[in-house]
Amino acid sequence: MAIPDRYKKMGFTKLNVCKRSSRPGKKMMVLIKDGERYRVIHFGDASMGHNYSPEARKSFKARHGKNIAKGKTSAAYWANKCLWAGPTGSKKSPPKSQKHVKGRKS
Repeated sequence: MAIPDRYKKMGFTKLNVCKRSSRPGKKMMVLIKDGERYRVIHFGDASMGHNYSPEARKSFKARHGKNIAKGKTSAAYWANKCLWAGPTGSKKSPPKSQKHVKGRKS
């Protein structure tokens, strides 16, 4: 299964592998095959943190549960898999402008 050249120019070498997004305002992107069609899904807010506490992970999964269940064609599915994957995921802190941070005392 060869990836079309237009996606290779974007830096994709494999399907279903997350990488840094080229779109301003988005954190990550992934190339998927939806039927016979290839799709690039951009996800994650570049200005926000993620996975910084168990409470934040639980809240994300509660808010986006229906979208995560839609599968690989959903941005929430990929955010859950790549950004909110649990203790081994990234620990980027939330932005200073965020008023309340779950699980932290101010």
